[in-house]
Order: sequence, then structure tokens, then C-alpha cells
Amino acid sequence: MHPKIEAMVSIEGVWSRDETEAFLDAAIVPVRIGCHNPKGGLWMLSLWYRYHDGRIQCATSKGADVVGFLRKNDEICFEISTNLPPYMGVRGAGRASIEAAGGKDVLRSLVDRYLGTREAEMAQWLLSDEREEVSITIEPSRLYTWDFTPRMQSVVEQSPAATRGEPSSPKYD
Repeated sequence: MHPKIEAMVSIEGVWSRDETEAFLDAAIVPVRIGCHNPKGGLWMLSLWYRYHDGRIQCATSKGADVVGFLRKNDEICFEISTNLPPYMGVRGAGRASIEAAGGKDVLRSLVDRYLGTREAEMAQWLLSDEREEVSITIEPSRLYTWDFTPRMQSVVEQSPAATRGEPSSPKYD
């Protein structure tokens, strides 16, 4: 079991602190992160994550745009939610820090979590020695949970969102 979300972090919504942590630990979907770009605009991206030591941790290339953005302004918002009904998840706000040390270790754990093997071509590319990784650690300051299971249960199986699933790539279809 992971250490708990800091007690001073505000959690509102339908789930208890323990239920929120259980979801963050179990959900294998990307975290969507919103941050500021240097021109004052907003930037949104999705990254693999793990819930670790009471924080949300990601890894990305050292040269990724988001790394520079977060170094200039570490204030972020985020959402981790299911993609198929019944919809549920956690959204929040907080601060993100960048660490060069240990970035590859975080990435290894994310490859295991999302791909299930380090033998896949994508895993080998991500873990190649040429790639320099950093970790992004999100320290939440507030969280909000939602779970539409009760009100969606009767329509889930027949809904287009459930039966059509995720779209295929328009480029490679």
C-alpha cells in the first residue's frame, strides 16, 4: 500500500480518501495535465502516471515542451478518469516538480504498468540509452472525485460510448 495523500489535501466529492487512493492506484489510463505555457496560454497533455508515495508521478523526455513550461510555472491542474462509461475519476490542482535523477526508474515502472512488458518495441524505444528522461511529480493541493456509476448503470451496456469504444487513428486506419 502506498503512503496516503497528505491529510491537508482537500478531497471533495463522492469518494473517501481511501477510495480516492484505491482508484488512483488501480486506474491504468493517462493523467491529463493542464499547465501554463511561457506566452501566458494554456497547455494540455496526457502522460502515463503512477500513484507513488501519495503523489502522482510521470516521466517524459528531458527535452519535452512541458518540462520547460513547468520549470517556469509549476502550477497545474489534472484529471484521471475512465474513458468508457460509467464515468468516474479524480480531478485536482497542485504543483509539479521536475527531477532529472530517477526519471528512467519512473519510466521503467510506467512501462511495466501500461505495457506489461519491456520486450515490446515501444518499451525498448522508450527505455533506450539515448533517451534522457525526467520525472514529473504532482503534489496535489485539492482533489475532487466523481462516480456516475449509479445513474449510468442502466444505460452503460447499450450506450454508443460503451459499444463503440475508443476511435482508431485516422492516420493509420
